[in-house]
Amino acid sequence: MTTVLIADDQPLQRFGFRMLLESQDDMTVVGEAANGSEAIRMTAELHPDVILMDVRMPGLDGIEATRRITTTGDRTRVLILTTFDLDEYAYAGLRAGASGFLVKDAQPEELLSGIRAVATGDAVVAPSLTRRLLDAYAHHLPTQGRTDGPEASPLEHPRLSSLTDREREILSVIGRGWTNTEIATRLHLAESTVKTHVGRVLAKTDSRDRIQAVILAYDTGLAQPS
Repeated sequence: MTTVLIADDQPLQRFGFRMLLESQDDMTVVGEAANGSEAIRMTAELHPDVILMDVRMPGLDGIEATRRITTTGDRTRVLILTTFDLDEYAYAGLRAGASGFLVKDAQPEELLSGIRAVATGDAVVAPSLTRRLLDAYAHHLPTQGRTDGPEASPLEHPRLSSLTDREREILSVIGRGWTNTEIATRLHLAESTVKTHVGRVLAKTDSRDRIQAVILAYDTGLAQPS
């Protein structure tokens, strides 16, 4: 059973989400939050598998709430809900630690499949799309932990220090948005070997999912803006 917390300041929106989710045999809504502060408090109390997080809420917004929740190390994953596809809120949400985003007018089946994907550790947004978001908005919004200065080197970043040369190479191409199949083909590896390398990279860099690995590669300079 996947447990879900709904964070949205619109009561009718929360009601609609609840009705949809509770019509599913494998999902249950454990709570509703009307703002970011409530979402943080309820996450600490309930430890839901997934949070449906609206961005624009009174008081603490969904982006900052996501950042605070993901930095606690809680297993809860965040699915950002945005009004427009490929906007700055999606970018900021992913950088804050969200595992994906969906537009609010998505079809019910898309929302349900997105929740299921996030709950099992998959990313709702393709890494290639994450990369395009980074390229599009990197020069317009503040970065979080971006390596500064021309003298900075990926070799110096503490989260990369335990990677082997091959794992560093894998992270760099993850940062370019390559899929496992593309990595296997271009680096002449078995896809099962690629999956093993990717799993080790995520574990060693403490990346919650592949999206966060893309962001790490970008921030440390292993992947460069287009």
